[in-house]
Amino acid sequence: MSATILGIGSRIKHPQFGKGVVIQVHSEAYEITFIDHGTRRLMRDFEGLETIEAVESPSDLATYEKIEKSLIRVLHRFSDIQETVQLGSKWTGGKIVMFPNDPGLKEKEIPMETFFHKIVMIRDRLRVLEQKLNASNLTDEEKIDMQQYITRIYGSLTTFNVLFKNRDDQFAGEKGV
Repeated sequence: MSATILGIGSRIKHPQFGKGVVIQVHSEAYEITFIDHGTRRLMRDFEGLETIEAVESPSDLATYEKIEKSLIRVLHRFSDIQETVQLGSKWTGGKIVMFPNDPGLKEKEIPMETFFHKIVMIRDRLRVLEQKLNASNLTDEEKIDMQQYITRIYGSLTTFNVLFKNRDDQFAGEKGV
């Protein structure tokens, strides 16, 4: 088969499945409905396909995959949805106890999971703040100035990285400063 990308509606012939029609174009494959064998997914570089009638694929065609990836990117960027972040297993079931200097006052006890959830909420809200800052009408100089404060906040929160199970979830502040 040629290097040309077939568009939706192209008619083809497969050596085993017979005649079919391209119903979806993916980045690496075609979804083809065959007369006698139903819908199959075949790699676009499959050598055994014979083109009966090619329909040109529009260059601006938005595939399901592209739309899905774009939607996921937009949702992550602009929503307040929190991802699931795991607490390091050594902390599960633990607690934080804070003792005041005044012996007449009672200590405060917080379950580790509650404390960790609060830390994750701070991180998520900082990310939203960062996105809103980048989308704002501030000048580039003002954005950079504000971004430096956010980076320093992340740096201040690196103390809590010990709580995170996965390194990718941890805070990162200024590097090499």
